[in-house]
Amino acid sequence: MDSNQLINLNQRIQSLLIEALQIPAEQATSDLQFGDLPQWDSMGHMEVMIYLENEFGIEINPETISNLTSFSTIRQYLQDHGHV
Repeated sequence: MDSNQLINLNQRIQSLLIEALQIPAEQATSDLQFGDLPQWDSMGHMEVMIYLENEFGIEINPETISNLTSFSTIRQYLQDHGHV
């Protein structure tokens, strides 16, 4: 993956987190994790997963949902599965 693709992927994930969690852009950092913000609780996590599925046209199984608990794990999952 070249640097432009990575920047684009990071921007898409950041936008997704901003929309799903209804947070300001400065809070959607690359080190953001489940539980860091009150908005990213169990209900917020399901919103993130719905937005993720819609944005990238994918279906995420329950086991994977429980593992995608940070900006970086979401990015890694998308990279590993070719959703760039």
